[in-house]
Amino acid sequence: MKRAVGKARGILRGSTAEGTSHHARFAPSEALAGLVQHFWIVRWDLCGGAPQVAETLPHPNVHLVLEPGRTRIVGVHTGRFTRILEGRGSVFGVKFRAGGFRPFLKRSVSTLRDGSMPLSEVFDSASASLEDEVFAREDDRHMIDAVERFLTRQLPAADPKVERVARMVDDIAEDRSITALEHLTGRWALGKRPLQQLFNEYVGVGPKWVINRYRLHEAVERLATREHGNLTRLALDLGYFDQAHFIRDFKALVGCTPATYLRGRTSQG
Repeated sequence: MKRAVGKARGILRGSTAEGTSHHARFAPSEALAGLVQHFWIVRWDLCGGAPQVAETLPHPNVHLVLEPGRTRIVGVHTGRFTRILEGRGSVFGVKFRAGGFRPFLKRSVSTLRDGSMPLSEVFDSASASLEDEVFAREDDRHMIDAVERFLTRQLPAADPKVERVARMVDDIAEDRSITALEHLTGRWALGKRPLQQLFNEYVGVGPKWVINRYRLHEAVERLATREHGNLTRLALDLGYFDQAHFIRDFKALVGCTPATYLRGRTSQG
């Protein structure tokens, strides 16, 4: 069982009390690596304590989310995701690579945007018992083995477009110089319209949205680590023409201005 590499990005608020939560990510087997980015497991025990707010900026990925009584396939979420954690609970997730769910879905992933569906609409009858199998024992290895067996049995035919679009999204996430659609079309020798069609079909959102989302992920990270310089410099680094447009987009997604977010982080130490 191999831990997923790299740190989690896009976390605005998580557990603030020590010893009450468990969050782990694990790399998939070689058989699933072309379609699955990683598995994630979250557990919490807040019995006797106050509820906590978990808040994240989702990525351009489809997730299979297993939770007792709430198991769903969840499409790309275009806003921030907020959930109140209370009592005791456990969630197992499969984060598919960008484009990696298209071969399973067999239709445009944009039809899942900001939505969800039961597993039975995509997978065979074995999906009905997957939740029970995963939560029969709450240890990471058991959960991962159960989901790996399930997905391996369901593997679709190979689709070369998945790898191409996944690498494009990886480029956007990792290369800070990609701040405009032209940077992507030039690198991949693909016109704007075909690029937009490819992203909507396989990722579920357009390439401009993906670029903007990862640049705002970067903004949150740089504000949190005090590596932003000043807000005007940060806005320009992220590809904005001026600070006002950056503040508008940041507030729309995060729920507050960059300055307010920075003050909140500072007050937390």
